[in-house]
Amino acid sequence: MKIDFNKNNGLVPVIIQDSRTQQVLMLGYMNEEAFEKTEKDGIVTFFSRSKNRLWIKGEESGNFLTVKNISIDCDQDTILIQAVPTNTVCHTGSFSCFGEKETKGFLYELEAKISERIDKKTEDSYTYSLYQRGINKMAQKVGEEAVELVIEAKDSNDDLFKNEAADLMYHFLILLKAKGFSMEDIEQILLSRDK
Repeated sequence: MKIDFNKNNGLVPVIIQDSRTQQVLMLGYMNEEAFEKTEKDGIVTFFSRSKNRLWIKGEESGNFLTVKNISIDCDQDTILIQAVPTNTVCHTGSFSCFGEKETKGFLYELEAKISERIDKKTEDSYTYSLYQRGINKMAQKVGEEAVELVIEAKDSNDDLFKNEAADLMYHFLILLKAKGFSMEDIEQILLSRDK
């Protein structure tokens, strides 16, 4: 990796992104020494402009940023680090310097919409009408969609396969809600299995 530290008086901006959620957590600066230490130790180290020294993120709070991936932009003067935060990142106590923990993309938005339709008992909603039919019907629907996905997987129509996968995911989210769980609960299990 070749970074141009000659621009901006030896400092380059560093964007820190949560490697799991892709949420932007903070912006800091590195000089060449901070970058080398970050690469070597696997913990994000900045150059603090106010302290005029290297500064390990979390050295006082214990809220370290463990490096998962480092990328350089096309001009070689900005760094993107995907990291796993130990805890909150911002000195204000917020999850991110840009606000609280965000949803993680459209599937989480869909999960919220499903939850809202069920909680508000939206009468003209397919989601709520399926929910009203009970856990057995919801589980049966997930099973039906899973079988349809398997059938399409054996054929060569990619559009049908993708549509069945979407149907399965949609009905799975309804079943999760009915069981009192969320995608984040399942994500935590998958993260614990990630070696």
